[in-house]
Amino acid sequence: MIMKFPGKKLKAVTLSYDDGVRDDIRLVETMAKYGLRGTFNLNSGIFSKKSGERRLTADEAADLYEKNGMEIAAHGLFHRFPTQLDSNLCTYEMLKDRENLEALTGGIIRGFAYAYGNYNDDVVRVLGDCGYAYARTTVSTEKFDIPMDWLRMPATCHHRNPRLPELVNEFLKSDVDIPDWRKKPSLFYLWGHSYEFSDNNNWEIIERFGDTVGGRDDVWYATNIEIYDYVTAYRRLHYSCDAKTVMNPTSATIHLYENGEDYTVHPGETIKIK
Repeated sequence: MIMKFPGKKLKAVTLSYDDGVRDDIRLVETMAKYGLRGTFNLNSGIFSKKSGERRLTADEAADLYEKNGMEIAAHGLFHRFPTQLDSNLCTYEMLKDRENLEALTGGIIRGFAYAYGNYNDDVVRVLGDCGYAYARTTVSTEKFDIPMDWLRMPATCHHRNPRLPELVNEFLKSDVDIPDWRKKPSLFYLWGHSYEFSDNNNWEIIERFGDTVGGRDDVWYATNIEIYDYVTAYRRLHYSCDAKTVMNPTSATIHLYENGEDYTVHPGETIKIK
């Protein structure tokens, strides 16, 4: 059974941007303009104390992201190299950031991005123990695969990748001529830092990306945690031995595709496949 995203779509797009800087204001406005959504990874220990500085204040961050449909995730309390910390300090860096951001938002923080893309097996273990569901690395695959290891999650590419326009065109190709047995869901995951657009005077990169990718009927625009929750729910479906009966034990509505037919499995529902 092939997974389809909400809206019975085979394509999804998500963005991930780090550090909670003032340039995020323009980025969020640009994303909203094109209907893009994503996740902003914040260091709660180094918020600015007053408005107008490079980093946002805690109040500015709380006001900016969630009201525009973006996810707030953690990035380490003080943006330290995780592998250079002993396990106690690493735990504090990750857990205190989560605690602060939860106090700021009133919600549950479940996402993370490794500062400097720096991690190892011990860091990953600590992160999982701190209750995070996923963590983005700085690895770029130039592919559109659904993540398998959520605590070592790669991206499709950084926005400065010279192949970005080519990758976008490849991602948007129609699935009409692809046989059913080769159809699969595709995720375009873009990451970076918004200050890079200002420092390099190249805001046109994200404008072109939004203009090309945004506002399409065949794409689901989601935050990182929404991608995680939906895929995790899909992977929890139960199947009979002949794969003709499907039971959904989750609280999510899941869309499936098989032999040219679309199926929807509602929470707690069991369906039969033709």
